[in-house]
Amino acid sequence: MTTTAEVGTPRAHPDAGGKRPRPRPRPGRIRRIGLPYLLLLPALVLELLVHLVPMVIGIVMSFKELTQFYIRDWGTAPWSGFDNYRVSVDFDAPVGEALLHSFFVTVGFTLLSVGLCWLIGTAAAIFMQDTFRGRGLLRALFLVPYALPVYAAVITWVFMFQHDNGLVNHVLHDQLHLTDEPSFWLIGDNSFYALLTVSVWKGWPFAFLIVMAGLQNIPRELYEAAALDGAGMWQQIRRITLPSLGAVNQVLILVLFLWTFNDFNTPFVLFGRAAPEAADLISVHIYQASFVTWNFGTGSAMSVLLLLFLLAVTGVYLAVTSRGRRTSRAR
Repeated sequence: MTTTAEVGTPRAHPDAGGKRPRPRPRPGRIRRIGLPYLLLLPALVLELLVHLVPMVIGIVMSFKELTQFYIRDWGTAPWSGFDNYRVSVDFDAPVGEALLHSFFVTVGFTLLSVGLCWLIGTAAAIFMQDTFRGRGLLRALFLVPYALPVYAAVITWVFMFQHDNGLVNHVLHDQLHLTDEPSFWLIGDNSFYALLTVSVWKGWPFAFLIVMAGLQNIPRELYEAAALDGAGMWQQIRRITLPSLGAVNQVLILVLFLWTFNDFNTPFVLFGRAAPEAADLISVHIYQASFVTWNFGTGSAMSVLLLLFLLAVTGVYLAVTSRGRRTSRAR
C-alpha cells in the first residue's frame, strides 16, 4: 500500500544540510502585520506636511538673504551662507544684543512660570485627594482656565489689566489701597508680571490634571502604613508622594518648559505685535524680526537657533533625570 507521503513531494529532513526550511509567510499574516502601518500612514503623512516640511523650508530660508524684495518668490533670494547666524549671535551688535536680552527674559519667565504652575498644580492635586462635599465641582472649576480658548482667556485679562477701568487696579487700588495710584500693567516693567500672571493662571490646571492622574497610581496602603508609623502630612508628601510622582513630574516639567518657552499666543494677544521690553519673549521677538522688519532670513536663523537650544536642553534634562532615577533605584 502506497501512502500519500510516498507519492507526494519528499519532505526535507530537519538535519539535512544543517538548516531547517523556513515556512512561507501566509498572506493573512502579512495583512495582519501591515495593517497597523497602513493605519498609521495618514497620520505620518500629515505629520510630514504640517511639521517636517515647514521645518526643512525654514532651515533653507535661514541660509538665504530673504527680505521683502524676494517674498513673492523666496527661492530666488541670494544665498547668504551663515551670515544670518553671525548677525544673530553677534551680541555686540544691535540685533544680537536684542536677541540675547529676549533670551534672558524668556529663560527667567519660563523658570518662574513652570515652577509656579507645578507648585500650584501639585498642591491642588494633593488637596483634592481627600473626599469632601463639592470635590467634583471644584475639580471642574480648576480645569476651566485650561479648557478655555487661549484668545478668549487672554483677551479677558487684557480688559482686567486696563489702567482706568480694569478689575485689577479696581481691587488693588480702590478697594485694598495697596498702591498709591493705578498701575500700568501692559507697559513698562509691570508687563512682565502681567504676562507671568496670565501664564500661570492658564498653565497650572494642566499640571493639576497630570499630577492628579499620577496620584491615582499610588496605593493608599502606603499612606495608611505611614500614618500608623507616626508620619505626618509633610513627611508623607516628602517620602511617599513626591518620590512616587518622579516619572510623572519628569514628563510634566519638560512639557511645561517646552510649551512656556515657545509660547507665542499669550504675549501676542496680551501686548499685540510690539511687546514691551520687559516682556519681550523670544517667540514674539522672532516674529518681529521676521514680519515687522521683513528680514525673514534672520528670523529663520533665530528660529533654528531656538530649535537647537530646545533640543539640547531636552537631551540634557532627560539624561540627568534618567540617571538620577537609576541612582535612586540602585540605593
